[in-house]
Amino acid sequence: MFIAPLSTDLLLSEAEASNLYLKLITQINKDFNFANEAIDFPLSTSPDELKIQLHEKIYRLINNKFASYLNLLYIIDVSEEQIRKLDGSDLVLLSEEVMFLILKREWIKVWFRNQYQ
Repeated sequence: MFIAPLSTDLLLSEAEASNLYLKLITQINKDFNFANEAIDFPLSTSPDELKIQLHEKIYRLINNKFASYLNLLYIIDVSEEQIRKLDGSDLVLLSEEVMFLILKREWIKVWFRNQYQ
């Protein structure tokens, strides 16, 4: 049974423990590129580097390319309801929370694909 992790660190730890971390990176790269937001995390990217770089990318999108940001959320299939619940008063915090929602959605895709292939 799938239980979504409650934090970014727990999610990344679970991905590593399940030997699915590389597939998670691949899925992130695929969906970002599909949304025309070129990102290419090498498979050697550590979880800490992934968090930092993904957070920066989301922050830049929210600040500078809002339409592209919305398109990315649509492509990845992040719940609109979850996005609406976030407090947008602090962009740094908002981008961190959105990063977690993106990672969680990507993790769900990878986990289910692995379970039911």
